[in-house]
Amino acid sequence: MTMTASPQVDLGTAFFWALRTKNWALLREIMSPDATWSLPGHNAISGTAAGIDDVIARAQLIGTYRMTSTLERVLVSRDNIALGLHATARRGDRVLDEHIATVCTVRAGRIVQVETYLDDLEGMDRFFTDEYC
Repeated sequence: MTMTASPQVDLGTAFFWALRTKNWALLREIMSPDATWSLPGHNAISGTAAGIDDVIARAQLIGTYRMTSTLERVLVSRDNIALGLHATARRGDRVLDEHIATVCTVRAGRIVQVETYLDDLEGMDRFFTDEYC
């Protein structure tokens, strides 16, 4: 018996790969035009990006920090998706080693909301803020 991925797994994987490969056309295809993406903290990438153009701008900004993300798991509920990620990067003496849960709310087969959860908020603030004390 061959098992196939669920539509949620496919959508979650597509979201991850669109971000990783900077495939903005794919991101526009799988996300609602009015999608939001919220990140906690007080740093250059925190806050809520509203609308697909802001979501792409946030992804592009994150890319300038040369962070590498590994997709560890795609978890699904009946309708929604959670991605388990491991992000790493180095910037001078600053090191990022973060475990991330990214929860995607899905409606009509498209991602309408992304909320990111972090295991080391202070470390994320330190890495993505030049003025961190």
